[in-house]
Amino acid sequence: MMSSTSTLFRYISRQFMMHFAVMMLVLLGIMYLFDVVDTLRRAGQTHIPVGTILSMSFMKMPYLAQSILPMGILFTAIYTCWKLNKTSELVVIRSCGLSAWQFLSPLILCALLIGIFSTTTLNPVSAVFLDRFNQLSSQYFQSQRDLVTVSKTGIWLRQPSQDGYALIHSATFDKKEWQLNNVLVLFFDSTDNFLSRIDSPVAFLRDGYWEIRDPVINDKKGAQQGDTQKIPTGLTSQKIEESFADPETISFWNIPEYITIMEDTGFPATRLYIHFQSLIAQPFLLAAMVLLAATFSLRPPRIGGVATMIVLGIAAGFLVFFVQSMLQAFGVSQKIPVDLAAWTPSIVSLLLGVTALLHLEDG
Repeated sequence: MMSSTSTLFRYISRQFMMHFAVMMLVLLGIMYLFDVVDTLRRAGQTHIPVGTILSMSFMKMPYLAQSILPMGILFTAIYTCWKLNKTSELVVIRSCGLSAWQFLSPLILCALLIGIFSTTTLNPVSAVFLDRFNQLSSQYFQSQRDLVTVSKTGIWLRQPSQDGYALIHSATFDKKEWQLNNVLVLFFDSTDNFLSRIDSPVAFLRDGYWEIRDPVINDKKGAQQGDTQKIPTGLTSQKIEESFADPETISFWNIPEYITIMEDTGFPATRLYIHFQSLIAQPFLLAAMVLLAATFSLRPPRIGGVATMIVLGIAAGFLVFFVQSMLQAFGVSQKIPVDLAAWTPSIVSLLLGVTALLHLEDG
């Protein structure tokens, strides 16, 4: 009996993984075609080589794969359960005394393993490819580069100046006053030639300008103490916060270090922390998708209404995706605790799936 059960579990797992591979290939193939068309439209008259456009769209595929993973698991689980029902294999399985919990266990295990693989392996690959895509997008489409870079030495900001651009470095930052401490400002012309330098103990971001106090100005005339300087800027607090590196371009393994650096320099790391917790919670969310799929697709065909239940299952999956995005937005704005924002979709989906199956199953 134990051997036959193991064989059955391997069979169900194999079916699920085959369906999952086909489902993801179909979904990614469609998304790839749409992305290529959109990139060609954006390219317009820029004469970007077709090979470059194809490669740029390909670089987004790992990120898109990770984004649609919950829906891919949901669709695959619905199809697998529906097929077992249609071919009466589920009837045979139940006649052997196996409950829904037992024949769903290989699907849940596969979903957990896929989630772990996605978080630990696919995410780092996605981060590298997406970062490269952003670089090419900035190069060919003149899109805005990150205004802020955070490192162990502090923060760097880049902004246009009258003769070229300015790089502003600060060791630490106080968000309450929008105050930079131990400030260094480097001025360059449009051809990257160094023009001058300003050192200051403190600078404040005002409406339309930087207020640099007690500056020491170093230019062709040498070093000299100057009065408070006002450097025009188009930067605002919102632009600076939004210009941090996209969390999706940072590897899962590097996020904790990046969070520490941001907190040490004084910048909020809420967005990164929510993203990190969401990656940890992803395997549980995928397992929850299997339970939700089973809730809506294990209805015996003879009862009827199978198509309606499957549509409801798909709608439930989109609802979970919508709620997840909404909660993360609330978490980033700090309207709700960040842990609650990251873990609620997984926990609630699991509880709903377990409750529904307990109601439908007698053991």
